[in-house]
Amino acid sequence: MTSPSRLAPNPWGAHEAAAARLVAQYHSLPPGEPVRLAKSTTNLFRPRERTRRPGLDVSGLNHVLEVDPESRTAVVQGMTTYEDLVDATLAHGLMPYVVPQLKTITLGGAVTGLGIEASSWRNGLPHESVRSIDVLTGDGRVVTATPDGPEAELFRAFPNSYGTLGYALRLTIDLEPVQPYVHVRHVRFDDLDALTTAIERVVTDGSWDGRPVQFVDGVVFTATEAYLTLGSWAQQAPYSNSYSGQQIYYRSIQQRREDRLTVRDYLWRWDTDWFWCSRALGVQNPSIRRLVPKRYLRSDVYQRIIGLENRYHPMARLDALRGRPARERVVQDVEVPVERTAEFLRWFLDEVPIEPVWLCPLRLRRPAPTENGQWPLYPLRPGTTYVNVGFWSTVAIAEGAQDGDVNRAIERKVAETGGHKSLYSDAYYTPEEFWALYGERTYRSAKARYDGQGRLLDLYDKAVRRR
Repeated sequence: MTSPSRLAPNPWGAHEAAAARLVAQYHSLPPGEPVRLAKSTTNLFRPRERTRRPGLDVSGLNHVLEVDPESRTAVVQGMTTYEDLVDATLAHGLMPYVVPQLKTITLGGAVTGLGIEASSWRNGLPHESVRSIDVLTGDGRVVTATPDGPEAELFRAFPNSYGTLGYALRLTIDLEPVQPYVHVRHVRFDDLDALTTAIERVVTDGSWDGRPVQFVDGVVFTATEAYLTLGSWAQQAPYSNSYSGQQIYYRSIQQRREDRLTVRDYLWRWDTDWFWCSRALGVQNPSIRRLVPKRYLRSDVYQRIIGLENRYHPMARLDALRGRPARERVVQDVEVPVERTAEFLRWFLDEVPIEPVWLCPLRLRRPAPTENGQWPLYPLRPGTTYVNVGFWSTVAIAEGAQDGDVNRAIERKVAETGGHKSLYSDAYYTPEEFWALYGERTYRSAKARYDGQGRLLDLYDKAVRRR
């Protein structure tokens, strides 16, 4: 078991003190005053109404409190980043069941806002490996939610609620064992139907060409150039590559048939270049990249730069001065059933000028603790393979079109193909469309029970109205 002093002095006492400060601050807010957390980083792409009021102090709630190798569990504060969580668990040869791709995503954020990675085809989403959550609810209580306890309603409604029912203070999660290396194979496809057939095969068999597979994701560069990346545990490796410096991971997919990485380098292979989004900031240019200190080649640094653009719009103003058309942000992750994924990809590549596109298969780890086995605010069907399709860029707004038109078209296509989309970025649904997709009945019941006075935002207001 991890020594408490290794990660923080007197972590249990420090946690109780930090939680008590947060609760006291919450109760000190006047009724009707907006509530937000004072976080130094964010992985959301929804612009919010700005406020001069300070956020709730969550300092002291960002530690791993305990790692127990025998039970393969960890007790973790809600604001702990996956970077810190992974460092603590890898020291014991363990990792969270799902490690979202960006280092500064927090555990509490991934559980209340979903998260996905290449282990999701066998391990589902981060909230599925949660045993219990201590939540500061909208009505100011701290309750412990478990799948079958008195607060089971909150446990079921918390995933995809995005902090509108409460904030995770402490979580107990399951862990799985790792090996030192990941052996990666990049398998090329020149046909989208063949690609999705291969995804179904790997998910069903758990192997490819007779070799076990633990991780699956992929990249579509064009309709005739796509890759399925298959990762397998390895105790030894003849070499190991790192993509935390000058090498660019997504380019290696086109250049190498196989690769070896340490488990840590594999988990963070996408963070250095924010998948491929760093190219918009020029740091994939070798001449520039050599001048950038390694510590700045990180997704959270790029996110801060994009935050400045969202706030002050310097590039948009420069484009306007040059006579260039305004641009619409198209930053989305959507889940489409695997049998409709090729159809969706063909439509997307024909209609939306964005490339590459990320793919990540997903299946619920097990049925949810609900009557129909679905998590109500993000109702994926048990036993069904979905493919997450991620695309993150901007497109020029065509003459006569409006900002948001492309995103609305994507929303319609996702619905047509039986999918869902994540709510971390822009959404344009009407209230009727939104609540038909995101569990209105369960949400309203939980909202009445845990935030009866409406101290926290409504989910539709937060996800669509950007409040």
